[in-house]
Amino acid sequence: MRMVRVAVLALIAVAVGGAAYVYRDDVAQKLGLGAFASAAEKGNAASPAASAQPQGRRGRLNPGGPVPVVVTKVAKKPLPIVIEAVGTVQAIASIQIKARIDSQIMKVGVEEGALVKEGDLLFELDSRTLRAQLGQIEAQIRKDQAQVAQAKRDVSRYEELLSKNAGTVVNRDTAQTALKAAEAQLDADEASKASILTQISYTEIRAPVSGRIGSISSKAGTVVRVGDNTATSALATINQVDPIYVAFAVPQVFLPDIRAAMAKGEVKVVALIDDNRKQSGAIAFIENTVDPLTGTVTAKARIGNANEGLWPGQFVKVEVILGIEPEAIAVPAPAIQLGPQGPYLFVVKDGTAELRNVVIKRTQNGESVIGKGLEAGEQVVVDGQLRLVNGANVGIKPAAPDPSSTAAAPPRG
Repeated sequence: MRMVRVAVLALIAVAVGGAAYVYRDDVAQKLGLGAFASAAEKGNAASPAASAQPQGRRGRLNPGGPVPVVVTKVAKKPLPIVIEAVGTVQAIASIQIKARIDSQIMKVGVEEGALVKEGDLLFELDSRTLRAQLGQIEAQIRKDQAQVAQAKRDVSRYEELLSKNAGTVVNRDTAQTALKAAEAQLDADEASKASILTQISYTEIRAPVSGRIGSISSKAGTVVRVGDNTATSALATINQVDPIYVAFAVPQVFLPDIRAAMAKGEVKVVALIDDNRKQSGAIAFIENTVDPLTGTVTAKARIGNANEGLWPGQFVKVEVILGIEPEAIAVPAPAIQLGPQGPYLFVVKDGTAELRNVVIKRTQNGESVIGKGLEAGEQVVVDGQLRLVNGANVGIKPAAPDPSSTAAAPPRG
């Protein structure tokens, strides 16, 4: 019996649902829903504000009254033309210090990580054997000089005898040959002395450039060899850090502007270490080819680094200043919104918000520079624009005080 009831109720429900579906238009017309929906659709289709409003921002025009907003008046002002990039700090010179002769380290004259100047003594190698060889060469040179002097006296004596018909030409020529041989031996020994002196100079390893020295892998007592090509063959590495390079890549579309600015003079580059520290320099050179994989070109800026605020391998934000735009129109970056047709903002005229599509030339230091779509003297909404639609009534309110300035103010009394 229970199953029969359930079946009957199910049939009744299906019949009622089917009838409602068949006669849905008549029911909607009697209730007035059809006319209201048609009018709403026609109104939306005929409203230019609705068609201009970005999707997700269309709605009723201020059902609760004017929308409170904060505005700013646009004015022309000089602004720098800045290209922003991310750079890598590079040492201008990174030199590995290696021994140029086979010897033993006798003394290390510098600490690891020390700042060294060009010509500072870094390592002393064993020079005793070379100095002994130098003594032998010097003695040989003195002997050669004595032989040259004797050969000159012999030549003079034989020439005098020959002039008196008391000597022979053969004896004179033999004396001249002996003189030339003695002079050649003297020259050879002088060259040997210069070679020994050069090798002795290699026993004093000095800093080739001023910079910061790194880890010292070889200590006093270590035997060093010229033919050692292992990873520890370098005694140390010196990085030249003042001045220093900052390498960065910029899109190829900026290449003509950068080259044109360099043709007029130095192009200023600012390396931003953090919010409070920055160092400036100028572009040193631009790479001679564009990277086809990324469409960028690499440039390097030479920046003074006496305080060593920049360190090799460090990543920094880079700003390339190409010049000054004397009459730029800029608005706070938060005023810009993004829609299906590109960036836009709201301009307030006679208490009404007007949606305005704009062209952004660049964004820098929290400001967007407008290339098209905005004129000086107009009022732009900078706060409250998320509640606006095109044609909405607005009420201008004062901007909220800056909490940082409020906190920094000294207490009264």
